[in-house]
Amino acid sequence: MARRKAALKSLRKEEKKRVLNKSRRLSLKSIINRCKKLISANDIPAAKKAFTLACSSLDKATNKGLIPKNRAARKKGQLARLLDRATIEPT
Repeated sequence: MARRKAALKSLRKEEKKRVLNKSRRLSLKSIINRCKKLISANDIPAAKKAFTLACSSLDKATNKGLIPKNRAARKKGQLARLLDRATIEPT
């Protein structure tokens, strides 16, 4: 256990940051999953809106240091590929 005041303060700060990051990750995950569900349901106009929201959320998460930039780029590419396939395929 930490003994110094500075070490105790850093422990408190880390705990606050951990809780905040966890909630941000969960909200990001729900935004991405909502986009995937709309794509699979073939609701293309709503899926495009959800895609733009997901892309901006991924960019914001990258800028805040929540996720690495390559992971954000990979997720955006995966969503774009799903959306393109959904718009091309006739149903």
